[in-house]
Amino acid sequence: MPEKPIFSLRGIGVDYQTPAGVVTGVDDVSLDVPARGMTVLAGPSGSGKSTLLRVLGLFEQPARGTLTFQGADVRKLKHRERRALRRHHLGLVFQNPADNLLGYLTVAENLHAAAEAAGTECNAEDILGQLGLHGTGGWKITALSGGQQQRLAFGCVLAARSTVILADEPTSQLDEASADLVLDTLRYLVDQDFAVLAASHDERLIDLGSRVARLHKGALEGVEERELPA
Repeated sequence: MPEKPIFSLRGIGVDYQTPAGVVTGVDDVSLDVPARGMTVLAGPSGSGKSTLLRVLGLFEQPARGTLTFQGADVRKLKHRERRALRRHHLGLVFQNPADNLLGYLTVAENLHAAAEAAGTECNAEDILGQLGLHGTGGWKITALSGGQQQRLAFGCVLAARSTVILADEPTSQLDEASADLVLDTLRYLVDQDFAVLAASHDERLIDLGSRVARLHKGALEGVEERELPA
């Protein structure tokens, strides 16, 4: 029996009010997101991929359509219930490494803070070891490279024990070597059976997706299913 999708979107639309009038960011998007593997929202700047990721992360309320998470209609949830769902199930990694971390805390303290915010506990050294950051627990954030900071951001998601990992252009502000670290981290998370959603125009990241949803000018152009090499 096929596994049920963790997210299901039907006819999702997002509008923005501007001085020039109403602008549609996403229009009539229907998509199922598997509970395992990596789904990539691909497209150029302005295609609506980051807007759609914010909808999935419950930071953006769609003007139209329905969104379900594990079968529950998200639009019917109260504000408190939405916050609890985001806190306990959804981990978001932003494109700027510095936006994901608390600069006044050490590496390990960032992991513990993420766990505490989600009402759980973590083994910081174990997580750092999983992500190739062993021995950095006492370091300041500024001692890490950009790629290492993004790895730590994904580590904070692991510390919070999130069900779904959402990453908005996680390689866009990194050099090639630092981006390689992030791509390796994404491969690791997929191997651990997480549901990973990434918005990106980075072809190397897109190539990691087992499902690629291509967007253009707010519309879903198509969904490509891929058999990835073992």
